[in-house]
Amino acid sequence: MTIDDKTEELLKNLRAQGYRITPQRETVIRIFQEAGDKHLSAEDVYEILQAGGEQVSLATTYRTLKMLVKMNILRELDFAETHKHYELVDENAPPHHHIICLNCNKTIEFEDELVNELGKRIAEKYGVEVVDMQFQIFANCPNEEDDENRKHRQ
Repeated sequence: MTIDDKTEELLKNLRAQGYRITPQRETVIRIFQEAGDKHLSAEDVYEILQAGGEQVSLATTYRTLKMLVKMNILRELDFAETHKHYELVDENAPPHHHIICLNCNKTIEFEDELVNELGKRIAEKYGVEVVDMQFQIFANCPNEEDDENRKHRQ
């Protein structure tokens, strides 16, 4: 299935659920489809929109992203930066988690059934329903140490 086919299927499902799909929402969904596994910030999306000739403000970009999160199209990620990142929700894929390098901001996605099971057990223990599960590991890449970290260990 091509990106366009996936996008059209997604848009069709959203319309069937009663959501209004504005041109901006459709364009943003297409941007994320084309981005693949990349985690985009609102600023990234805004720059892509501007480069494509779209006359959309940064505030509208933020509102569109928030609405797509509410519609369960995008997943909002907090990588302990001054801004959020977003990725497409894939309900057919198993939950995945992230390792974020504090030096270079590289993000590694991983799947781990033990983490998923533990999250489910904890939710069950407290009587809550799991809507999203995000486990994050903040680390330093072994080859990406900054000069300050090296100085402190010497």
